[in-house]
Formats: sequence, C-alpha cells, structure tokens
Amino acid sequence: MNTDTFNKFGLSEEIKRALKDLNYQHPTEVQEKVIPSALKKKDLVVKSQTGSGKTASFGIPVCELAEWEENKPQALILTPTRELAVQIKEDITNIGRFKRIKATVLIGQQPLKNQQLELKQKTHVVIGTPGRVYDHILKGTLLLDNIKFTVIDEADEMLNMGFIDQVESIIKELPQNRVTSLYSATIPEDVEELTRKYMNNPIEIAAKETGETMEHIAHSFIEVTNENKLSMLKNISIVENPDSCIVFCNTQERVDDVLSFLNQSGYSCEKIHGGMTQGDRFSVMNEFKRGEFRYLIATNVAARGIDIEDISLVINYDMPYEKESYVHRTGRTGRAGKKGKAVTFYTEEESPGIGEIERFTGLSINTACPPSEAEVTKHRQAFAAKMSKQAPLKKDKSAQLNENITKLYFNGGKQKKLRPVDFVGTLTNIQGISADDIGIISIQERMTYIDILNGKGPAVLQEMKNRTVKGKKLKVHIARK
Repeated sequence: MNTDTFNKFGLSEEIKRALKDLNYQHPTEVQEKVIPSALKKKDLVVKSQTGSGKTASFGIPVCELAEWEENKPQALILTPTRELAVQIKEDITNIGRFKRIKATVLIGQQPLKNQQLELKQKTHVVIGTPGRVYDHILKGTLLLDNIKFTVIDEADEMLNMGFIDQVESIIKELPQNRVTSLYSATIPEDVEELTRKYMNNPIEIAAKETGETMEHIAHSFIEVTNENKLSMLKNISIVENPDSCIVFCNTQERVDDVLSFLNQSGYSCEKIHGGMTQGDRFSVMNEFKRGEFRYLIATNVAARGIDIEDISLVINYDMPYEKESYVHRTGRTGRAGKKGKAVTFYTEEESPGIGEIERFTGLSINTACPPSEAEVTKHRQAFAAKMSKQAPLKKDKSAQLNENITKLYFNGGKQKKLRPVDFVGTLTNIQGISADDIGIISIQERMTYIDILNGKGPAVLQEMKNRTVKGKKLKVHIARK
C-alpha cells in the first residue's frame, strides 16, 4: 500500500482539511502521478481505468489553483454522462468546501433558465455534458474568457457517444493560454488527434493496466440459454446473497423485464436506464448509494462514473456489446481495495466474445458451472432472511466533512438586490463569526442559501432571526435536504 500522504503535494490548509475529513489518506497511483504535474499547470494525457481515483487527481489541483476572488468560471470539465457530471460536482464541492469553491453543473433535461441564473453568480468550476455546455456558449451565458483549466473526462466514451465533434467545437471557443487535461481508458485515433491539435506538449501518464487494477475482482463466465437466464439470475443471487448488487442489461426493455421478474420474486430492487426522466434517475441512484434497496437493474448508464462503495457483486445479465463496457461495468465492484465478484452470462453464440474480453483485460477468466439445486437449496433460507429485512443504510463518504456545516435558507435574493457582500457583512457582525465560518453563498432570484462552517450554524440561525440584511428582515431556517 502507498504509505505517502497528500501532505507532500504542498496543498493549502483548506484543501488538506477537506481531504482529511473525506478520509483521503493515501494517494492512488494516478493521483501520485498526476497531481504534481497538474499543480505545475502542465497539459496531461492520462490513460486510466475506472476506480483509479482519477476524479480527485484533477479535482484536487483544480480546487487548489482556483482563485476564490474571481467571479467568472476558471475551470471547465466535460463529461459524457449527466450522472458523471453530478458525481464530479459533488466531489469538487467536497474537496473545495473550505476554499468555498462553487461548482455548477450544465446538463440536459434540466431547465436552461435555472442554469443561466446560476451562471450569473460567482462560479469557479463548470462541469457539464458537451451538448448543454455548447448551448450555453452559443447563447453567451457561459463566459469563457477566464477559463484557465480544461478537463476532458472519459474521452473514449465521448467518442463512442458521438460527442467528439462537439468537444472540438467547445475547445475552439476556449482561451488559448489554458491548461488542458484529457482522461481516457483507451486512446483511440480520434482522441489522439484531439491531443495533437489542441494540447501543448502534453505529458503522457499511464496508470496500471486493466488486469492489474481488476485483480481484486473474482471474474467468471456462466453459459446460459435465453430461456433459463431469469432462473439462473435468481439462483446466482441466492447463492451469492450480496448486500448490494448491480445487474447490467443491454437494453431498456430487458431492464424492465428483469425488474418485473425480481419484483414478483420479492427482491429489494429498482431500475435505471436512459428512458427515465433525469430526476427519477438521480433519485434512484441516491437511494442505491444510501443502501435503501439491494439490487439495481441497469443499462450502461450506470457503468461509468458512479462511485458507490461496497457493491459486492456485479452480474452481466447480457454480455456487453463492447469489451470496454465490460471493464466499466465490472469496475463498479471491488473498489477502494475491497474484494468483489463479477459474473457474466453468455449464450453459445456469444462465446467468441469471451476471448475478446480476456485479451482486452489481460485476464484469464474462469468459465464456471452453474450452481446446483443442492447449493441453491442450502442458501435459500439465508437469502430469504436477508431479503426480509432492510439493509443498514450506508454512511455518505462526505458525512464527516459535512457534519459541522449547516446550510441556511433566506427568503430573499436577487429580486431584493441582495449580494454576497451584504450577507457576509451581516454575518461577520455576529459575535464569534468570521469570514472563515462562511462557506458557499448561492443567491437565487427569491432565495439565498449559505453554508455556515465550523459548527456555528445554530448560533447564526438564532442570531439572524433578529437581524436584517441590507436593512431587510428575512425569514431564515435550515435548508431542506
């Protein structure tokens, strides 16, 4: 294990404090290689697999180098999926919590107007999908003249999803004197072309090859027929009896069919796929992160960028169409050095795909026998007992970071001509409250949200019931989750 700490990178006290509260103890290999060069503002091409800690490898330097006083966006991070964009925003917000780094997400299926209002406020980091980011650039609502850092995450997936041309259109609009980092599990020709055209002598960094990063996952293939897939899924889940499991399917229709079958069988389960509204997708993912149900039935929308701890089993109900998808699906288990299992069903016609996956991953994967009736019978009682009770809810990884932070709601915002300086002036007049106790301030049209740090939220809440902001009496209470 890497015994070095993040202290050696010369980070500010605010960033080190956040990393400590997030339990970031030792840098991963990709963080070890990337952070020093990123802090020196070098262009980087990083070849890194899922679960390697790459988000923090660019998130830490972005937060460290961002200047709080600057109101316009200084960093732009492009991602292929909405879920990944939201995940990165959460990570950036947590890492930059004590520097008061404000991150904004620009993704589709969310109101453009709300995003425009948010961009009018102080924003340090913008994270978004290419289509929505480009929409804002064309409308003039995303100002690019102060962008100093650009991150292109999951570049190979951008290519697969047809976003690479939009990414190039965005890059052409950015200032030339920026620093650019590109992250990709593989570097296909079109991605390499981007690096040649738009990057300045980039340093190439490669983390461990796929097989080495997946060594703590027990992989196996099981031959099935289309007719016995559902019963095989049930038998495997009974024998393995996981606390938390993702079942991957290739189509939305298959997800719906599997969910219906498992629901009828009394499983604690939910689904996620691209046919659902964004709000429903976020809601399901948050419930799964908290452990409110045990089985998530999903398309590849859940295969990238979904950072959920303690998933002990991944089942590929359908053999993935692309060998890269196998890595990203199975990479949902065995994270943070923990053991995991990945079981993949294949039909006789799909058997040539096994060799492709083995060659791509560098793994020799066992073809396992299906569990016998005796095995299933032996484990059935324990499985039924687990299904009959609610799993212990998982503690959010940012819980320690946020336990001394109170988000307050005020019923006044831009419509009442209120500015951050007005709130800071009022709050710092409270005895015992300094600017260091005030976190991110988000002023909207009719309301304002303010993070109060260092456990001082209750005192501020009590005091503000009797104080005014810029001569205006505002209602104040703890913001709803």
